[in-house]
Amino acid sequence: MMNQIDAFLNKNNVFAVVGVSRNPSKFGYIIYQDLKRKGYKVLPINPNAKIINGDKAYASLSELPIQPDVVDIVVPPNVAFYVVKECNALGIQKVWLQPGAESDEVVDFCYDHDIEVIYGMCVLVESSNVGTAMRHK
Repeated sequence: MMNQIDAFLNKNNVFAVVGVSRNPSKFGYIIYQDLKRKGYKVLPINPNAKIINGDKAYASLSELPIQPDVVDIVVPPNVAFYVVKECNALGIQKVWLQPGAESDEVVDFCYDHDIEVIYGMCVLVESSNVGTAMRHK
């Protein structure tokens, strides 16, 4: 699992965060800003926003100007299911389901379609651990 997390958190990866909020107290906003602060290229997905904190927002993954390496999902499971279906259609192979976004249906879809998936872990926590002594054997 650590190798998978390290592969997802490679600094060269482009992230799309689905469920970025304009509200600074919401997890979607916090995750988006935190990944940017840590040096990742991050693309915000929110169909109800044109701009988030000065950055152009996109309504869906298919509208992105580049294909992300990792899609971080911060929406309820019923919406997450449609997001992983879109990932599959676009050939996106890495999905991170934030706690609360996962369901058996969503996780099973990822496994059934050979999409690498991380769930039950928060990208905020795991990205803070990258490169620390605790992470090395």
